[in-house]
Amino acid sequence: MRKALRWLLALAVLIGTLSTAGVATAAQAGRAGQVADIKDQLLAIPGMSLVQEKPYTGYRYFVLNYTQPIDHRHPSKGTFQQRITVLHKDVSRPTVFYTSGYNVSTNPSRSEPTRIADANQVSLEYRYFTPSRPEPADWSELDIWQAASDQHRVFKALKPIYTKNWIATGGSKGGMTATYFERFYPRDMDGVVAYVAPNDVVNNEDSAYDRFFTKVGTKECRDRLDAVQREALVRRDSLEKKYAAYAAENGFTFTTVGSLDKAYEAVVLDYVWGFWQYSLLSDCDTIPANAQAATDDEIWTSVDTISGFSFYTDQGLSPYTPYYYQAGTQLGAPTIQFPYIEKKYVRYGYQPPRDFVPRSIPMKFQPGAMRDVDSWVRHHADHMLFVYGQNDPWGAERFAVGKGSKDSYVFTAPGLNHGANVAALTADQKELATARILAWAGVPAPTTAQAKPLASYDATLDRPVLEREPALRP
Repeated sequence: MRKALRWLLALAVLIGTLSTAGVATAAQAGRAGQVADIKDQLLAIPGMSLVQEKPYTGYRYFVLNYTQPIDHRHPSKGTFQQRITVLHKDVSRPTVFYTSGYNVSTNPSRSEPTRIADANQVSLEYRYFTPSRPEPADWSELDIWQAASDQHRVFKALKPIYTKNWIATGGSKGGMTATYFERFYPRDMDGVVAYVAPNDVVNNEDSAYDRFFTKVGTKECRDRLDAVQREALVRRDSLEKKYAAYAAENGFTFTTVGSLDKAYEAVVLDYVWGFWQYSLLSDCDTIPANAQAATDDEIWTSVDTISGFSFYTDQGLSPYTPYYYQAGTQLGAPTIQFPYIEKKYVRYGYQPPRDFVPRSIPMKFQPGAMRDVDSWVRHHADHMLFVYGQNDPWGAERFAVGKGSKDSYVFTAPGLNHGANVAALTADQKELATARILAWAGVPAPTTAQAKPLASYDATLDRPVLEREPALRP
């Protein structure tokens, strides 16, 4: 009886998904042959509900909830509400499917491919980031296949409305997400643009990061950063007193990481990585030139500005539990060495993701997950573009396309950090990348000699999305 009920529930979810096309088509037809309003078309999709509509000149912008199975293999296990947003321009335009790999912003914005193709944009919140989390949460259902299946199901629901070409995109963990989506559902998208997407194929082999930190930028800049990081550990006792007062003043606690001492070292060890992830070589002038002569406040301020002393508190870690869970079960996480710091000053080293997830959540690493994706990209990538920043540590382990790939590229923006994009590429690569994005989107390139974005720059929609966030988080 239970099996029969479970089968019927699964069938109901499947029928709801398959009937989406018919419902959306009917909604488009409207009454007396008139095309229905886009909001009515969206809300005609089974499981779709409106949270809010926000006006924006030239667009319609919707914040929505969509009912998703907790387990796409076994829909009878229940459902949860996943938040999505739609920046609607016109159903005659292509659509860009954007993922950050984390929460979704509820304010309208455009990714770079959206501007290039003058497209609609659908943005998806990654499962288990609040509020898109089942209650209670079965953390074993948080994996890259389930997340890709979320995206596939949203695409299938919206494709009858947005019938033109689709391109998946995202930056950092969002770039990883777009890549995994393509790996598991290669027939959905017409192209993929993945920005600064890490690719940690062998979790325990991280020498590429160590080599990166011996060459990035200039020796003068590297020496400044190394010296401040070392000095923060040399002055551990005095600066931890400052940290304790700071934590008490703000109500911060350290249950997950284990102690204030472990949190302090984690913040300090993020310092050099965080600088190169978010800053440029020109920002080296902001780093104390003589760490030994700097005051405690100067060392504290420099580390706090780049790494953030609030992050490894319980309050800072909590929003990122889904990321650290994935890093410790499938994605992998970097571990680097600090040869310029005497061993007596480093008590814990780079701590594993397990240390940043509450112990009540079980974790087991799956070493084959990233090897599978890496192999698939090398041999099967089709219409994929990877963009990296020359000075971004996350690019030390990156995706590569091989002989089996078609119309796929890996480009590097000179001197750029974790905010690298197509606009920052060399002139020839920028033109090629722009032309390929337009071709994948199914729209003609501009009639000028040089391919360029079809939509004009908008200071609000196109503001840089790179935010100064914790370092060891892509």
